[in-house]
Amino acid sequence: MSGTKRPGDGLGPKAGEKRWKRKRTAPEVKSSLRPTGSHEEILLQDVKLLLGESQEPGTAPEQFSQVELLISMLGSTGDGLAISQDGTRVYVVPFTVPGDTVVAKVVKNFPSYSMTDLVQVTEPSKDRNDDLVFCKYFGRCSGCQFQMLSGDYQLQHKQKVIAKAMQNFSELDPSSIPPIGGVMPSPLLRGYRTKLTPHFDGPRRGGFKEGAPVPDIGFQLKGRSFVLDIEDCPIGTDAVRDGFKSQRNYVKENLHTFKRGATLLLRESTERTFSPETNDGCGTTQPYTDVKTCITDSKVFVTEWVGRAKFASPAGSFFQNNNSILEKFTAFVQEQLVIPKLAGQDHSESYLIDAYCGSGLFSICCGHGFKGILGVDISSQSIESARKNAIENGIHNARFITGNAEAIFADVDFPPEFTSVVIDPPRKGCDELFLSQLLKLGPKRLVYISCNVHTMARDIGWLVQQDLGKDYSIDKIGGFDFFPQTHHVEGYAVLSKNS
Repeated sequence: MSGTKRPGDGLGPKAGEKRWKRKRTAPEVKSSLRPTGSHEEILLQDVKLLLGESQEPGTAPEQFSQVELLISMLGSTGDGLAISQDGTRVYVVPFTVPGDTVVAKVVKNFPSYSMTDLVQVTEPSKDRNDDLVFCKYFGRCSGCQFQMLSGDYQLQHKQKVIAKAMQNFSELDPSSIPPIGGVMPSPLLRGYRTKLTPHFDGPRRGGFKEGAPVPDIGFQLKGRSFVLDIEDCPIGTDAVRDGFKSQRNYVKENLHTFKRGATLLLRESTERTFSPETNDGCGTTQPYTDVKTCITDSKVFVTEWVGRAKFASPAGSFFQNNNSILEKFTAFVQEQLVIPKLAGQDHSESYLIDAYCGSGLFSICCGHGFKGILGVDISSQSIESARKNAIENGIHNARFITGNAEAIFADVDFPPEFTSVVIDPPRKGCDELFLSQLLKLGPKRLVYISCNVHTMARDIGWLVQQDLGKDYSIDKIGGFDFFPQTHHVEGYAVLSKNS
């Protein structure tokens, strides 16, 4: 991008057309009893870090005016941040790197910061490498933020994101937070996503008519509320990319059958065929052949393999979307679930509870050696899948129950001093009702997995500050790079009960 205009600059419904009809200053995030870990809350924390808590915001710049800026920080939301010359305002500039000198166009003002479009990089940072960019839509599509950055730079940044999340959202004294561990890399930096959900918008009334123009099909244009037409997404696996092309053609040929816009489901499924066992002199092996296909019906079951473990679940249900990292990831979680005093010993008298168990990923991949396993989820469909997957994988010491949110651990009869719990909640994190029940259960070991490290920090901080949580210490915090090229990071926290 050095010395050139941003690809897609001026894109909109029509070239040069204004995107916002009303000129008004939007309110910043409203305070709540518990932070939600929203994009706006996270951004505002970075703005405060740059400006200082006591800084009075300066005058907002003219909308659509252009400003020259030096990017001083890469924010936790993935955008570059620059400070105005008078130090009273932050400019949020997408697709930039600390050290970049850029020209940006102001598109929306908030009391203490302004959202902008990147127009031009006039002097690139030493950390920018545009030769790394592998997608022609990068710089316009909202999906990726970091293709111009090396893998190592991305990992270091995500480690800082976790550290800031604990600092800003946990409300804990820094002395009680252990050093943040490094973020473990993904084996694949592209072609890793086993699920994509492109979409298109439809007419407000009446559906699509015969001969109507085909709408843009793809993902959201960065900083806008409309869709960027995308023919291919190299972040997806080969099967998903092939399915994307087929679905685009299907929509074009059958557009008149759609009453409104739609979200397309593209989910990889793997059929594995094993060959006879062989001995190569280093031990017995069983080669296999994988055939990948793309499923587009949310109700059809797909198959995923994590090492030797096989999982089947409806295509529309949740499953981790980067299969390349899952074997390493689940091995790490299994190691953390071992109660410390039993480490290196037979832990066959210990128990595992898999909360938010879904289709049984942790119960099946991490449950080896436990005397008993209990998977709990409020989704009966997920529990049905988990039961079938346990049987398929020869796991006979596990049971799975549909829990009532108000009494989710009511059927647990494991001795807490020999019980480990793994939780993997949705992005919004856990509510206080669930966390209170977890503290009453009092497991010896707790592993918290999260796709939103900010709600993870909030929940961990809340747990250890309650009367029933004061005996817990935070042993480890870190992350896995499930989503290379994006600002997202999968976080983990490991806690132990000291008495």
